[in-house]
Formats: sequence, structure tokens, C-alpha cells
Amino acid sequence: MPVHAWPGPAPGSTDWPGSGSGGWTMGADGPAAAGDRAGGRAAGPWTSSGAPRLPPRSLLLLFFLLLAVLGVRASSYKTCPKVQPDMLNVHLVAHTHDDVGWLKTVDQYFYGIHGNIQHAGVQYILDSVVSSLLADPTRRFIYVEIAFFSRWWKQQTRATQETVRELVRQGRLEFANGGWVMNDEATTHYGAIVDQMTLGLRFLEDTFGSDGRPTVAWHIDPFGHSREQASLFAQMGFDGFFFGRLDYQDKMFRENMREMEQVWRASSSLKPPAADLFTGVLPNMYNPPDNLCWDVLCDDMPVVDDPRSPEYNAKELVTYFLQLATAQARHYRTNHTIMTMGSDFQYENANMWFKNLDKLIHLVNSQQQANGSQVHVLYSTPACYLWELNKANLTWSVKQDDFFPYADGSYKFWTGYFSSRPALKRYERLSYNFLQVCNQLEALAGAAAIKGPYGLGDSAPLREAMAVLQHHDAVTGTSKQHVADDYARQLAQGWGPCEVLLSNALSWLSGSKDKFTFCRELNVSNCPLTQTEERFQVTIYNPLGRKLNWMVRLPVSGSIFLVKDPSGVTVPSKVVALQDPEGQEHPPELLFLASVPALGFSTYSVAQVPARQVKVRPSQPRHQSPVLVIQNEHIRASFSRDTGFLMEIENLDEKLVLPIRQAFFWYNASTGNNQSAQASGAYIFRPSRSKPLPVRHWAEIRVIKNDLVQEVHQNFSAWCSQVVRLYPGQRHLELEWTVGPIPVGDGWGKEVISRFDTLLETNGRFYTDSNGREILERRRDYRPTWNLNQTEPVAGNYYPVTSRIYITDGHMQLTVLTDRSQGGSSLSDGSLELMVHRRLLLDDARGVGEPLQEAGPDGQGPGLWVRGRHLVLLNTARAAASQHRLLAEEVVMAPQVVLAPMGSVPYSLETTQQTQFSGLLRELPPAVHLLTLARWDPETLLLRLEHQFAVGEGSDRNLSSPVTLDLRDLFTTFTITHLQETTLAVTQPRDRVSRLQWTTKTGPVTQAEPFFLDPAAITLQPMEIRTFLASVQWKKAIKT
Repeated sequence: MPVHAWPGPAPGSTDWPGSGSGGWTMGADGPAAAGDRAGGRAAGPWTSSGAPRLPPRSLLLLFFLLLAVLGVRASSYKTCPKVQPDMLNVHLVAHTHDDVGWLKTVDQYFYGIHGNIQHAGVQYILDSVVSSLLADPTRRFIYVEIAFFSRWWKQQTRATQETVRELVRQGRLEFANGGWVMNDEATTHYGAIVDQMTLGLRFLEDTFGSDGRPTVAWHIDPFGHSREQASLFAQMGFDGFFFGRLDYQDKMFRENMREMEQVWRASSSLKPPAADLFTGVLPNMYNPPDNLCWDVLCDDMPVVDDPRSPEYNAKELVTYFLQLATAQARHYRTNHTIMTMGSDFQYENANMWFKNLDKLIHLVNSQQQANGSQVHVLYSTPACYLWELNKANLTWSVKQDDFFPYADGSYKFWTGYFSSRPALKRYERLSYNFLQVCNQLEALAGAAAIKGPYGLGDSAPLREAMAVLQHHDAVTGTSKQHVADDYARQLAQGWGPCEVLLSNALSWLSGSKDKFTFCRELNVSNCPLTQTEERFQVTIYNPLGRKLNWMVRLPVSGSIFLVKDPSGVTVPSKVVALQDPEGQEHPPELLFLASVPALGFSTYSVAQVPARQVKVRPSQPRHQSPVLVIQNEHIRASFSRDTGFLMEIENLDEKLVLPIRQAFFWYNASTGNNQSAQASGAYIFRPSRSKPLPVRHWAEIRVIKNDLVQEVHQNFSAWCSQVVRLYPGQRHLELEWTVGPIPVGDGWGKEVISRFDTLLETNGRFYTDSNGREILERRRDYRPTWNLNQTEPVAGNYYPVTSRIYITDGHMQLTVLTDRSQGGSSLSDGSLELMVHRRLLLDDARGVGEPLQEAGPDGQGPGLWVRGRHLVLLNTARAAASQHRLLAEEVVMAPQVVLAPMGSVPYSLETTQQTQFSGLLRELPPAVHLLTLARWDPETLLLRLEHQFAVGEGSDRNLSSPVTLDLRDLFTTFTITHLQETTLAVTQPRDRVSRLQWTTKTGPVTQAEPFFLDPAAITLQPMEIRTFLASVQWKKAIKT
């Protein structure tokens, strides 16, 4: 971090899934009423054995009486403290913000190692807080980061665990947010957000039952806030959302207009209130008010309440506090206001904080009788504060855009982290892809995936590592270098057990045992097996719910190969090779087109053909025309031979022609100037001038053309090159760029962009995705809800691009898809740019304390080189979504290649070997994305199905219409015997969710229709995600 409930069972009981009208069970005669499935509190709702422990009848009677008195939803807030209805109530929230890595690694923070870097030890914070809470029953505390709490919990004695359970049950220790981490909102993919939230919330449910379930989302430190994040929180069942960081101009406007709290309508497709979320801006980011910080890390005066002491300050402090509370309340609409009493890694000596807060509360409240004060102070929590706002029964304004970009002052836009550490960002996205493959194969193969011929497979290490990477100082690239290295280490260690799991699953599903190999360095054309073996097999697993044709590229050492498909039929293949401008020869690459069934695999055999070695060189036409063209049946791309730049794209199907120029530029990073000392850094993007410099005004080009690929290789400089690629049947242009090491010997930090310039009349508008889902319109030098005073015409117009950015004139649309999160913008009409790499020489003074150099393992190397892809689509505005939605799904859920030398043996004597397999009996419709298929417990799978089109998109193919699925016989390896629909993060059964209701200025919303679950007719509305826990029985044999 940089500086500056639903009614259900009794608390602790978890008698779901399987109870109530929301469950469905397959019996001998078809669907039947679901029976109860319950477990003890510690085991959580996912256990499948054991009977529920019913409380005594008197307690049950008391519980239902409380429901009748408080109302259904009030049961979740029953432990909140009493307030004074005719006074200003100041809710003091004692909290700590514990970054899951930043200046120190996760382990260093937990154990309190390297205090010379930062004094912080999470284990001591939790020890101290628990002791202090036990000292006084009025004290309350909230905790957020479950990655730390779960580790601490496992180290406690049973007696301590029971003590903590009681504190949670009484509401004195409350969990806010509940994710494994407090995730970033700009650079994260929505699927990874859902996964990390589910991981943390499951721990709380398993450990504390419904008592530990958070009702409030708490994102106090992320550097801007996305609309999709709010939508996901709403779908998870949260009642409200509080955050700390808000653009300084926006905050001033909101304070003046008293709009620090409102309802966020976070989807333009989901019907309100499905994605509506009450949202509040905290008054002091997340720090204590000035002069009121009583931690070992602070220097403020403690409360001295002995009048005989020469240091007595109680009277002065009370006066100050009353003035502070009154001034703060003027910016809010109710007689309740909130103060965050804590900050980064505070409460290591919790007694310091609580002793002074106890005194403050007593002193302030005593003024009510002594001087008629109308201020009441109390220990509280975000949930209790939210509950009082809801009871105020006001009408609230509605927000429909997002909170990007974020600036904390003039010339200080936090838009650099959208692109910082591009290699780590790509590794995180690859790991998400690999985790989903791992999850799916574990679900399809069942127990055989966990224990098999290759050892013990496990998806948990990668799942936890991926959750850690979502932290707002991890995937953002805003940690110290050694911490970034540790994040990469965690991912690498997580891949290993998943590779074992994949090997076990593929062996069981295929009926054969092979010596499987995973080549993790295919992005740099390195794979020892394919480069040394003359005969090998290639298994391609497709995690999509539809069939996929995919071009396989493998580094080899030969020149001619025979490739056969799963049926033994020879398929076309080619070997391509090219020398780089310095004469260094790249490994030859074997290409062949693979066809892979939905949620399944195909195995191809490859054999080198003995032949005279032929040096493969790029073909050159005899007569050099001024224009170079690559073309397939859908696209034509033209290049200038004079400059080597792309000059035109043509969509042959739609007869669209777009003159375009694509090239690389770099911004000179600011080191500060007479306007501001602010420098560009890991967080901040601040170029020294608005116009970037070209890497070079021309590019050397060479061409490869054969039946399987056409490529134009562009060399812009010694540190910047690109391959523009077109495969047969492909409807997009692939631009594979390689940038780095960025030279900084001239003393200039550089921020490198790829820019596309066209003649499209875009009227200052462009469009970016929100965490990979819905699309938001952006306007240059404009904010939808307040008047912007633009101080940085470049950085102030940059927005996060998780998966795509596009410009359109209403008829023609140019879309660019990314393979990782990047910053992007349109700084002039018809132009579009994406930042691909940055290397900086100064720190930006936001706490990291080192420049974003990424020099190398020893810190002294030449710098990092990065390779990535941009996929370019040209289409009509009406048809564009049909392509970019499906293509984005393919990028995120790319096929997984598994290799093995020839010579497999049968899995067992009874199995039939098969070289092709599908986990689906029928493909999913194009509009449906299988977001999650994962093992939940030994007999249960987690299933998420998503409609991936928004309202009005894909109108050319009617892809935004509702889609209905039959889940009863959808999968080939297992049968669903019982189905329970839940919230998005699997915290509650869907039929029992009851969120707080809010009245908005837009008028009443349509209430949800009565819920009934029919597995034969699961309907998905546009942008809807439906989540299920499915009890399953795996089939003994796989049908061939």
C-alpha cells in the first residue's frame, strides 16, 4: 500500500446446500425435493455427512422472536451497538490494513522479518488485538486480509480458536470484505477476482459459519475503483461498499454536494437491484484523523486525563474532537459519521490504541451531561454504520460510471500502474488460464486426478498463489523488486502440483500413461523435448465450452515433419525459421492446425521425416511493389515498403477498408518540473511532454508466406520489434511485439506505447472494458459526474485496459485486444494507444522507495525484455461485439499444450485408449462461457455459467438474447445428482439471499420474481453469472 445477512439458520449453523426451495435432487424418478445436508460450524456447509445440531427449543423460540421484532434482514446486524437517535453518532472503526506483500514479502510481513525495511509483523497484530478485545466487551475490531488471518488461525491452540469464535459470534471481531486479499480493481480480471473472494469467504464460512460472513465490502487502499468490481460485490450478496481513495477533485465536489454516499448502479445489463450497491467514500482515506493516531508507529500525544498532570490535554482534545466530528458530518447526509482508527500494519500493541480510544469515548460522551453536547461516540464497525444509514430511510443518488483515473493532486495521476511490470502481469494472466485448466480436469477426472501414476496432484497451491497475486500491490506492479520476485516464485511453485494433477487426469481420461512434459518457455521458442526428440505426441486441451481450431507452434530442430490427427490422418504442417537483424538464428518452429473438442483434448502425433537439411528463408517476390500485402479469406493487411509500417486493414467479408498506421513510440518520463516535483514511477504516469517520440521512423521488414501462416517481421530498433501474423481462417490480425531491454543510458526513463492512427471520426470518445466484462465509454478530458480541471493531458486520459479497447465512428469499429492488463487511451480522434513497457529512473514518492528499473536478477542487468500480443479486429460497429467477446474468451482461456515422447502404455488392462475426448455431450451456445468448473469437496463441484454478452451486443447474431441450458446430462464424466444455486462467491443459497434495500432518486426498482430452480431450464440473461454447487457421481468408464 502506498502512503498518503440473511435469515437462514441460527448463528453458526450451516444447514445448506440442499434445504429449501432452491435445491434440486435427481432421484430414481427424476427431480425430487431436496433433503437437508448439514455439518458442524467448523466444517461449513460443504460437508456431506453428519446431522445438524439443533439448538434447544427455547433458543429457537427466542431466535424466531428476534426475527419477528427486528425484521428479516436485521438478523445480520443484531450485535451492533446502541446509538443515540437524536445525536451525531461517531462510529469509531478500529482496523489495520495489512498489505499481502508490498515493501516486504508475504512471509516477511507475517513473521515481522526485516524491520529495517518496515516495522510490521501481522502475527503480533492479531495476537495483540485478541488480547485487547478480551479486556473490554465494548471494544470492536475489524479484519480483512484472510491470507494472513488463515495462516495465523492455523497456528493457534484450540482454546484460542474457541475464544476467537466467541468474539466473532458476539460481533466484537468482525470480518470486512473477506477475500484472500484486498484486490486491485484496475489490472485484475473478473474471474480471478471471483476466485480470490471465494477462497477467503469459504475459509470464513468453514471456520465461523454465518457468524463470520461479511456484509460489507471494504476496499480502502486500491488506487481507483471499477464498476465491475461493484457489480461483483453486489452479486456476492454484500449490502454495501466503502473505499478510501478518490480523485481529489471528485472528493471536493462530493463533499460540497454531500454526495459522499450513494447507490452505485454497476451494470447496464443486469436489472436493478441485482448490481446495485450502496457505496460510501470514507472521510480520511483510511487513516485516523490528524492528532488522533495512538499506535507505536505514530507520534501523536496520548490522552492524558489526569488534571493534576502537567501534560493534561483531555479538555483540549475533546474540544478538538467535537469540532472535527461536526465538520466532518457536514459532508454527509445522516446523523452518523465514521472515523477509521488505524492504518498500515497498526495495532501490534493494540493496548495503546484501545486504551486511548476508551478514554476518548468516555470523555466525549461525558460532555453530553456536562455541557449538553450532541455528539455520541462509540466503537463500531462498517456493517453497523451501514445499518444505521439504511435505517435513515433516505433517497440516494445513483452513480453509473466508475472511479478511474485516480489522482491525489495536480499532475499526480495514478495511471502508470496500469502497465507496470508487464511480464508479471502476463505471468498472472497465464496462471489464471492454467488454474482454470487444472480445475476443469480435476472436476472431470475426479479422485483420479488427485492421486495417480504421476504422484499427488493439488490445485490449492496455485489457487492460493493466484489469490495473492490479485492484491493491490501485486499484479499492479507496485511492490519492491524482491517482493515482485517472490510473487513470481509463488506462482511457479503453484504450477508444479497442478502439472501433476493434469498428468493424472489426462492419463485417466485418455486411458494411457505417457511421460508428460510441460514446456513453460514456449513464448521464447524453448522446449527441450520437441527440440531433441524425433518423434513425440502433442495433446491440446481446450477449456472452452465450444470446439476450437488452434494453430500449434513448437520449436524443433528438423525441417520436415509428419503430423497426424487423433484419427491417424495426416494434417498439413510447416516449419518456419527466420534470422533476426543481427544475424542470430531463431529455432525453427513447427506449425500445424489442431481441432480440439469442447472441454476436451485432441492428441496429435509428430514424427520427423529424414531429409536433406534445407535452410528455410523468407520468400521475396521477384517484382517489388511499393505495397506489401498479407491476406487470407477474411482480412487483407497492407504495409508500406518504404517505411515498413502497417498502412491499411481491409475486412473482406464486410468490404470495410481502414487506412491505419501502427508504430511504437515512447514518452520521456518526467523527473519533475517547475509545475510540480512529481516524477513518473511505479504508480504515477507523468510524461515530460505530451507528444511521444518515435522509436524509429521506419522499420526493417522481412516476410514469411506459406500455406499455414503469413508473417511480416518488423524491426524498429535493437530493443523493439514486432511480427504481424495472419493464419488461414483467422478474422483478426495478430501483432506479436517484443520490447526491451529499454535503454536508459541516456538518463531518460522511457514509457513505450504501441499506437494505431486512423481517420475515424471518434469525437473524443473511446471504449475500454471493466475487468474484462462490461464496456464503458470514455471521453477525452471529461468526467461524467464532475467538472475536470485537466492538468495532465496524457496521463489524465489513461484508463485501465484489462482485455480490450476500441474506437468507432458509429459505422466502423477498430478493436484491439490485449493478453494482459495495460494502460490505454485515445489522445486524438481516430487514434488508439496502449502502453506495453516502462522503465523508470526515479521513484514517484508513494512509498516503494525504489525506481521501476527491473534491471535483472542481480539488479545490475541491462533490463527486462517483454513479449506480448495485440489482436486487431476491424468490423462494423453492429457486428464487432460478436467477434471481440468470443475472441477475448479465447485469449483468457487459451488451450493448454502437453507434450510426451512416443511410447505410451495403457492406464490399466480394462481401459480403452483414446486420442480425443470431450467433457461435454453437447457444446455450449456461443453466448455462454463456462466461468468455473472446479472440485469443491469429494462429492461436490462448483459450477459457474456466464452470459458473456451485454444487452444490445451481438445483434447481428442475436447473441444478447437470453439463453436456456439443460444441465441434467451436459457432462460426459459425471452425473449431477443434486443442484444448489448460490451467490457468486458461494456464501449463501440464492433463494435465501436478502440484501438491504435502498431508495434511489431514479425511482423504484423491480423486485426479483419468486425463485425456482429447474436444472432442465437454466436461463442466463445478458451479463448474468449463475453459480451452483453440484453433487455429482463420477462414471466408472468413459465412453469412447
